[in-house]
Amino acid sequence: MTYEPWLAGMWITGGRLRSISPTWTAWTPTWSTSTGSNTPSYGNATLNCAYAVSATTVFWRMDIIFGSTTNFGGGAGSDNWQFSLPVTAASTFAAIGHLELTLSGGGRIYARGRALSTSQMGLEIATGRVDATAVTSNGLVDAVSPWTWASGHTIRGTGQYEAAA
Repeated sequence: MTYEPWLAGMWITGGRLRSISPTWTAWTPTWSTSTGSNTPSYGNATLNCAYAVSATTVFWRMDIIFGSTTNFGGGAGSDNWQFSLPVTAASTFAAIGHLELTLSGGGRIYARGRALSTSQMGLEIATGRVDATAVTSNGLVDAVSPWTWASGHTIRGTGQYEAAA
């Protein structure tokens, strides 16, 4: 059921309450690249991603632990990763979430989820490493930014955005 604004005189029904009461649904983001080349794949990664819609607000969470058969693509820093949004966004927004990128050894960086289109999100590197190790790459995350990705590394975060009508 799509969201319909409440108007004076409307009755409360189960359907109307369901349209504003979020129910979490599993979601596997499609993982691609900005050029469409060097396509990554999850392999045996562990994914725990879900979304919920309340009225016109989409809430999402992403928890990805990369595995030994994950293919991170390539592109040598020029082919940024993109993840599909669970629901089409009303427009592109500079920030639609907050994520933590971690190395298996504990180093981590904060990233901002950025809507690249109404259907795709990129991860924009937003800080240096908390262990003060120098970060030599910035911008959007790819196979070698902010580091060369490997098994055991993670992407974890949450966010929200306005859904298209």
